[in-house]
Amino acid sequence: MRKLSIAMATLVAAAFAATPVLAADGITIFNSKMEIQSQLEEMAEKYSEEKGVNVEVYYSSDTVAAHMSTRYASNEPYTISMVDAKDIYSLAPDHGVDLSGEDWVKDTSQAIAIDGKVYGFPVCVEARGIIYNKSAIEDTLGEEFKPEDYATYDAFAELLEKLKENGMETPTGVMKEDWSLGAHYLQQVYEMRDDVEGEIAALHEGKADLINDKRFNSLMDTFDLLKENNYAKDSAISAVREDTEMYLADGDIAFMFGGNWDWSVLAEYEPQGEMGMMPVPQNDDEYNNKLVGGGSKYFFIDNSDQTSEEQVQLAKDFLNWLVYDEEGQDFLVNTCALVPAFTNIELEVSDPLGVSVKSFADSGNLVADYRYAPDDHYAKNGASFQKYLAGEIDRAELATEIEDYWKATTPVEH
Repeated sequence: MRKLSIAMATLVAAAFAATPVLAADGITIFNSKMEIQSQLEEMAEKYSEEKGVNVEVYYSSDTVAAHMSTRYASNEPYTISMVDAKDIYSLAPDHGVDLSGEDWVKDTSQAIAIDGKVYGFPVCVEARGIIYNKSAIEDTLGEEFKPEDYATYDAFAELLEKLKENGMETPTGVMKEDWSLGAHYLQQVYEMRDDVEGEIAALHEGKADLINDKRFNSLMDTFDLLKENNYAKDSAISAVREDTEMYLADGDIAFMFGGNWDWSVLAEYEPQGEMGMMPVPQNDDEYNNKLVGGGSKYFFIDNSDQTSEEQVQLAKDFLNWLVYDEEGQDFLVNTCALVPAFTNIELEVSDPLGVSVKSFADSGNLVADYRYAPDDHYAKNGASFQKYLAGEIDRAELATEIEDYWKATTPVEH
């Protein structure tokens, strides 16, 4: 989801074109999570030295599906590939090794199995909601902030007004990135309902009526609240993500919709106060006490002729190292600041957003994320949402553009 510069993407593509097939004593790893690329590269170097296994890590800014398609078309698969859940369903049955017999399967509820065979190794648990700067709120109001007291739209709206009355002129920030708007926020419209598949089918068949849909309007009401109180309200579509996260870390604003992956950016600004995550406030709602999330990013091991049996075993050893070795666990939890998907890993999550996510996950308060949006979903709907953020279209027009997208696309089989 994160973007590299065009120049960097060109360099990466050139590196791929020149990538040799590794000898049997080495493995390649494809990483699709940009914020941990440097950590993975450092780990690979250390792992290679200690284990005597040549490990090389690669990243691409292309969509996962497009990049993997290119690699398989050129007969240059990675030994281990980090992909999204929907890519496991589309790629693993043909290209993945059956991992059902691995020990770690019993220690996670997030692995992906297809037709009784486990293919997807969950890299971490991630969730979305409203990120808050607790210290900034308390310093402004002079009273304790308890996020559960502001679960409803009405209570949250009153809190924002109170913050403004006490000197925080613009209490919110809104990220304008298409992936944040078109995937992370919009997809809650599908996820926060009893029949997710039914809603997707209704959208595809042209039977949905978003502008009169309770869930759509509830979430858009809250989005409008964030939008109206946005520090960059007058130039929302030009706001830079790093600036928004810096203002949140510094306490200049108090709230921003995002996920626990944002800690990798927030931490760069060394926030001094306490931070956390809360559900998106909505009135009288069964979902306003839950974050949306689950297993995020999955490894699968290639089964092609380009990957030897020895390399398959080396890849399995690496996955087991992540789950059962103290250094592997430390790498996931502390170095990468990820929330582990394995119950045997007892290390305390190292960042405050991860702590929030783990708390919601442990208490059963995660709404399952919808993993099967088409590859162009966030880009096309994100562009529509950006027009809404910029004031170029209204809510009804946004609803129509989303409906038109689904009527013209084919849902992902799973």
